[in-house]
Amino acid sequence: MGGLSAEEKAALMSRIATDRKALDIVVLDMRDASSITDYFLICSGGSERQVRAIADAIDEELGPLGLASLGVEGYRQGHWILMDYGDVIVHVFSQETREYYDLERLWANAPKIDLSGEIAGVAPHHGASVG
Repeated sequence: MGGLSAEEKAALMSRIATDRKALDIVVLDMRDASSITDYFLICSGGSERQVRAIADAIDEELGPLGLASLGVEGYRQGHWILMDYGDVIVHVFSQETREYYDLERLWANAPKIDLSGEIAGVAPHHGASVG
């Protein structure tokens, strides 16, 4: 299952963040905007505890699929956790920190995309069936 496309990974991560009640989930298509990654997934948590819970859930659900983060920054502080999955970089913010850094404005040349249709048959979770 480690052969997921970047779009499928971003969509799966978005679904996991949604399951953890992340706020304002945005996926930016970085392919034409940057050479460092294909997608940014940006979301917020209502507290440092929720920010960590969102990051933990992404890590825990992707691990069994053979998808390990190349690196994680900011976990201890819980204001901005950056998780690097190579072709997808996840940014989990506290609301205040997200507003301060405003990555969506900084990367305004990267289009926001809707990947909700990309996950129909990908990686069932919590006992859900594929299909």
